[in-house]
Amino acid sequence: MHPTIHDPGHIKGVRTVATVEFTKGIIVVLAGLGVFSMRHKNIWGVTDSLLEFLHVSPHHLHFLGVFVALMHRVSDVRLWKIATVAAVYVTLRFIEAYGLWHVRPWAEWLAFASGAIYIPFEAADLSRRPDWFRLLVIVVNVGIVLYMLMLRLEAAKKRHAERAHP
Repeated sequence: MHPTIHDPGHIKGVRTVATVEFTKGIIVVLAGLGVFSMRHKNIWGVTDSLLEFLHVSPHHLHFLGVFVALMHRVSDVRLWKIATVAAVYVTLRFIEAYGLWHVRPWAEWLAFASGAIYIPFEAADLSRRPDWFRLLVIVVNVGIVLYMLMLRLEAAKKRHAERAHP
């Protein structure tokens, strides 16, 4: 049993991280469904219609042109490879979220490890293209990684103390 499972602050903190991980998985699922639904459509036409509906000027959205150009270059084989990687990512996020929601130690270790893996890439991306969103992403990720590490170290310390003083 998890040593701090009855601590309401611990449960609330871990469940907050579980919600973040679940949300990441949902975002990737929705993005994937969007990409698959548009792969054989006139992407420029769909994009123009969406922008017109939202009353957004396409001249202010450089990333949209980049996205549309990318969609035209992606082959079906490459799309399936991307879908496979996304499916693995989403499965990992959902397993992690489930374990964290139920305050499982293995999920805390998984959250620590899976978050720590991304930090160097996020830092490199932030240094190449600094903006508030990238900064927020890395701050949240570092916070989650440090929080999970702190929880696991506290649990190990408590187990050690319990063994020393039965």
